[in-house]
Amino acid sequence: MNDEDPMREIPESIFSDDDGSADARLAQALIRFSRGKTSLTDVVDALAYARVLIPVMAAGEQRHVGKHGFEQDEVASTGVVAVEMPDGRKALPIFTDVDAMKAWSDRARPIPAEGPRAALAAVAEGWSAMVLNPGMETVLVPRPAVWAIGQGEPWRPAVVDGVVADDVQDAVTAAVYLDDALRAVETAPGQGAEVTVVLRLVAGLTQPEVDAVIERVQRQLAQSSVVAQRIDSLELRLAQV
Repeated sequence: MNDEDPMREIPESIFSDDDGSADARLAQALIRFSRGKTSLTDVVDALAYARVLIPVMAAGEQRHVGKHGFEQDEVASTGVVAVEMPDGRKALPIFTDVDAMKAWSDRARPIPAEGPRAALAAVAEGWSAMVLNPGMETVLVPRPAVWAIGQGEPWRPAVVDGVVADDVQDAVTAAVYLDDALRAVETAPGQGAEVTVVLRLVAGLTQPEVDAVIERVQRQLAQSSVVAQRIDSLELRLAQV
């Protein structure tokens, strides 16, 4: 095996008896999730212990728009293919079983890997997330969950039951300092993003002053490890005191 072989980081020997079927615990979690009977957290917990399939394609595959708005990207240097999410970020597609992968592409070669190894593969490529069974009942595994799976840690969502977690709220408010222009910072579940940070400004600010506050807040939030590790996407909203 040469140094450029795409299988170098994903050994197949431990899966010699794999028949290509779905991991039972993961399959059950997906069924419950699709019926609204469990949360994404249970799917992520199952992924941490499940065998999944990573698609590898031959060099030269053309990109095309797939189902559910995901776009297949050109083959990466490792031979693993990415999909492009509707917001432009790239994600690693993974599958529960051979049939699910064939339904997505009959040209993909299935490479078995443990969930944590798949997560590490996505992180190594610099991709933001994983997409489970694209083309079917697609489940998006967000970036913080991918990091948690790869590190062998439980995933703690930033928003649970429509409420931003207390420690995430505390981290946001601790990261942003108040001044004469910015009087309060609040958090709420987002609409276009996972979390909305509401900046309450005094009335009468000029546009350059507002822009300066936004730039400062963005810089401060980017320096927070909790924000980086727990929040998948974040949006700012302006309001007056």
